[in-house]
Amino acid sequence: MLLQLISHSLGWLSAQASAKAQDALIAVLASGPVPQHIAFILDGNRRYARSKHMQIKQGHTDGFYTLRKMLEICIHMNVRCVTAYAFSIENFKRSPEEVDALMDLAEDKLLELCQKGDILDKYGIKLVVVGRRDMLPERVRVAAEKAEELTKNNNRAIFNLCMPYTSRDEIATAVQSTIRERLEDEDGDDTITADDIEAHLMTSLSGSPPLDILVRTSGVKRLSDYLLWQCSEDTQLQFSSTYWPEFGMWDFVPIILDYQRKVWSKA
Repeated sequence: MLLQLISHSLGWLSAQASAKAQDALIAVLASGPVPQHIAFILDGNRRYARSKHMQIKQGHTDGFYTLRKMLEICIHMNVRCVTAYAFSIENFKRSPEEVDALMDLAEDKLLELCQKGDILDKYGIKLVVVGRRDMLPERVRVAAEKAEELTKNNNRAIFNLCMPYTSRDEIATAVQSTIRERLEDEDGDDTITADDIEAHLMTSLSGSPPLDILVRTSGVKRLSDYLLWQCSEDTQLQFSSTYWPEFGMWDFVPIILDYQRKVWSKA
């Protein structure tokens, strides 16, 4: 009994020391150039689950808690906007069982995120669901709309949750919206520029600043139809070999340091 108590006490002390060390490190990083917009491709949930002999659903659940953790870290660093690729339009081609499990998770966690005192309320984060929400089951769509409504006046930061999303669909939608706007304006100039299209991108409509860093986990080095327009100029692309559910502060620190080094080199 005594040994168990000592073990628990040492574990608690270790956790407290680790938390304080993380807070101190975040404060140091925040004193340098801070990216205003970071995007994540949450890759590796299924491979993580298989490596741990878990059900795939558990891998996605663990991935959600990593997303919460990274969102909180970014907020403490004063990052203005975080964008997460949660569900691709192409993911509807997966097995019905996995898609249903992901929709259940999305509904549950959207409602959880917007609760009073939860992370979005606590830190003043506005949630924006980016993508073809008309493709979502009604129950998930209702949860998304509720979360957006409850957080619409939060102004400290923006959290773009991309689901279901592909960049090609976003660009096509922006082009369609730009053309429609021009056709409705009979007395206006009918010239369409790249800036016009960019202004109609879903991330632009949410008020997101330019994308500084895009991070993909699990060792895969491709963009997978994600934010193709947004990362075409000055975005730094970072690839981590860590599966998303295991991604954490110590994976993130080298990415931020590399960003700061490149910013300082341009000064």
